Amino acid sequence: MKHALFSILLQGIAAVPAVADQPNVLVFLSDDQGWGDLTSSGNTDLRTPHIDSLKRDGASFDRFYVCPVCSPTRAEFLTGRHHAHSGVYSTSAGGERMDLDETTVADLFKEAGYATGAFGKWHNGMQYPYHPNGRGFGEFYGFCSGHWGNYFDPMLEQNGRIVKGEGFCIDDFTNKAMRFMTDAVKGKKPFFAYLPYNTPHSPMQVPDRFWQRFKDRPLVKVNGQQPGKELQTHKRSALAMCENLDWNVGRVLAMLESLGIEDDTIVVWFHDNGPNGVRWNGGMKGRKGSTDEGGVRSPLYLRWPGVIAPGTEIPHIASARDLLPTLCDLAGVPPANRKPLDGVSLKQLLEKPGSTADSWPDRVLINQWKNRISVRNQRFRLDDKARLYDMVADPGQKTNVAARHPKVVEELGMAAARHREEFMPTYFEDKRPFVIAHPDSPLTQLPARDGKSHGGIKRSNRFPNCSYFRNWSSTEDRITFGAEVAASGIYEVVLYYAAREAGAKCELSFNDATLRFQIAEAHDVPEFGGEHDLHPRMESYVKDFKAVTIGKIVLEKGKGELTLRATEIPGAEAMEFRLLTLKRM
Repeated sequence: MKHALFSILLQGIAAVPAVADQPNVLVFLSDDQGWGDLTSSGNTDLRTPHIDSLKRDGASFDRFYVCPVCSPTRAEFLTGRHHAHSGVYSTSAGGERMDLDETTVADLFKEAGYATGAFGKWHNGMQYPYHPNGRGFGEFYGFCSGHWGNYFDPMLEQNGRIVKGEGFCIDDFTNKAMRFMTDAVKGKKPFFAYLPYNTPHSPMQVPDRFWQRFKDRPLVKVNGQQPGKELQTHKRSALAMCENLDWNVGRVLAMLESLGIEDDTIVVWFHDNGPNGVRWNGGMKGRKGSTDEGGVRSPLYLRWPGVIAPGTEIPHIASARDLLPTLCDLAGVPPANRKPLDGVSLKQLLEKPGSTADSWPDRVLINQWKNRISVRNQRFRLDDKARLYDMVADPGQKTNVAARHPKVVEELGMAAARHREEFMPTYFEDKRPFVIAHPDSPLTQLPARDGKSHGGIKRSNRFPNCSYFRNWSSTEDRITFGAEVAASGIYEVVLYYAAREAGAKCELSFNDATLRFQIAEAHDVPEFGGEHDLHPRMESYVKDFKAVTIGKIVLEKGKGELTLRATEIPGAEAMEFRLLTLKRM
């Protein structure tokens, strides 16, 4: 495969030798792609040859488990620990953040001398040090929210600086990751590259050449668990988005080969949860949000030529929590975590799968989302209602066999009870403020997603991610952020807003500091994003919000409430609010 981008990236570095002793690591993570959304899983309605090649040329795990939704899976991969350990309990408004005393896989590889970069959807905290640049990634390009409202030329960020994306976001993330990896090779440094893609998560958008393949042609694979419930435009657009993912994986794999580092790079592919709609998923019960098999089973493909034999198939159950210790073990990076890991290294299974088949210990894995807890061992799953299923004989979870296996019910039930007793009493408690004005970050972003509205102010959508506030019609209304200023200083404040009329007088305050300003210019713009939708969305549309510097504010270190209010509203509405940024002067 030849691409114009390669010729640009490879100029002057074709003769650079691969890094000895320290393999590169490349991790792909897709968003809302079900286990069944690959040809290698048996789905003949789409073509995913490049992702499939990772299974053919490396190892595949038959039973690999993630979380029912996005941010917990990302946290478990990054920390090697169950998400309940790290403070993740939600997918928005701060609940997606990992506690700051957690050590990430990027921290470990960075300490070992690796260039580290993440490109795509982070979804584990925005404000530094929750930001990827504060969690071990030297380079970040993408967005920190749980979902985004438009995938074509969107507002993104690069190392905390707001930028405009270039084209379809998945293609753009891949381009930036390829440049990062190429620069690392040019600099003779090993790299740890993380591509947490954000598709096929809605809104359902994809370049037209991928959509045209699925728009009208017959599809044969259907969901047997929920016959007649498939939404064709959603299903077809999801499959088209999966083919776009595969095309981008193909570009990266071709680049590795062109750089001469294919044999020196560990490549990993997995998904963050079950499918985000009713479509074929191997007959399993459950989809995204469910702790049943179909909601938490993901493919795991891991390729390392010369170390992992092609076509290696591993039947043992494994988890996203195992990836940190496994990658550290394979790369010789000390997994010196500050806290005990919940995951285990899978290196023995990967390098000598036959020799460990009998000696590998039995495991019990907890799959949880909010109050729902399901427990899996090698053969059985105990669901959140204490029903037991033989997953070997009954992958669709149709027959409750609890009465036949009381000891198994007792064992798995005790595991669920221990987990519930340890974590659930405080699972939803969150007293962590949003950190602003951190000395190691020149810019702080405070999006509407992380704010609280008071009075008549409403969100543009019930899902906070990528939303904005509107209906600001009273001076009694306000928007607040529970915040902690990390370092005293003077900060320039930029407001991203829309307004039908100019003239509203407003103020931003934090403890004893107040910044007064006026909406000097109307900016009445329509929502957009829907023109790219292939299926009706649930999330908010976006606007071309105006960015205007409203002044400087002196902030003193400490905790308090950052409050945005309107003191005079001459028209029907003060403004629509999307974002504040604070820049250290």
